[in-house]
Amino acid sequence: MKVLVALFVVALVDVVTSQCACKTMKWANCDDSCSCSLTLTESSTQTLNCSKLVPKCFLMQAEMYRACNHQDTRSGGKPVETAFVDNDGIYDPVCESDGKFKAVQCNNTEVCWCVNSAGVRRSDKKDKNIKCEPAETYWVRVEMKHKSVDVPIDATKLRTGIENVLQQRYGLDKKLVSEVQYDKDGRLIVVDVKKDKDDRTTDLSLMTYYMEKDIKVLPLFWNGQPFEVDVPGTKVSMENVLIYYVDDRAPTFTMQKLTGGIIAVIVVVSLIVIGGFLVLFFLARRQKAQYSKAQAREMETIS
Repeated sequence: MKVLVALFVVALVDVVTSQCACKTMKWANCDDSCSCSLTLTESSTQTLNCSKLVPKCFLMQAEMYRACNHQDTRSGGKPVETAFVDNDGIYDPVCESDGKFKAVQCNNTEVCWCVNSAGVRRSDKKDKNIKCEPAETYWVRVEMKHKSVDVPIDATKLRTGIENVLQQRYGLDKKLVSEVQYDKDGRLIVVDVKKDKDDRTTDLSLMTYYMEKDIKVLPLFWNGQPFEVDVPGTKVSMENVLIYYVDDRAPTFTMQKLTGGIIAVIVVVSLIVIGGFLVLFFLARRQKAQYSKAQAREMETIS
């Protein structure tokens, strides 16, 4: 009888534990009271609200911790000239208490740089004396390429499907989806998501980081369901994604961080342009001299 009771208790604990899984974060640790937390460093954890997405800064900290401890972590152009992509990838960020990124990041080194509200580098890398002003990402452009489908996709229905999945999966207000463009031949989908420049409550990086994991790696959600856009007649899956960030102030990158090849191209183009101006200058000067000579001969003939 005691054995049966013990087995019942163990089974009950397993059921309670499974019910306490954090649906928005598969790396979370949940106790019997259904309190879930995420390990950020060797000495710190973050209590989670599992009905909401986890702030990107906390997620990056947790991912760096897991990577250092050999735990599993990964398996249409610019909207405006100032838009930029996250080319640096993951680093170990410093977060505010609410999960927002500090404007200055150093990755535990003497080299520091400025980031926007999405944690993406927006300046050259300098020393710890670097001065950074807060920059809010108010517009993101998501470029996705979907996998081949057997039936044609209606662009209007595709937009509706995208709005629905962004709302249901990431809690994004449909009103923030300002435009959806679709190139059926290239299977390219371009989604513009915008908020008011003065809005400091809506964090667009929640959507972008979860979406990048959904499409490029594996979902961060506990159930592991893939990212799919439901269009009547078919489900559309993605095979690639690229995200541009537009802030309320322009980034401060300079030429000092450009690669040698890019600099060489710029120099060559500059020389060509300068050479063209010099050619035009000397041609104009030569034509003027010829015109002056012709006028002199004409005056001599008249006299």
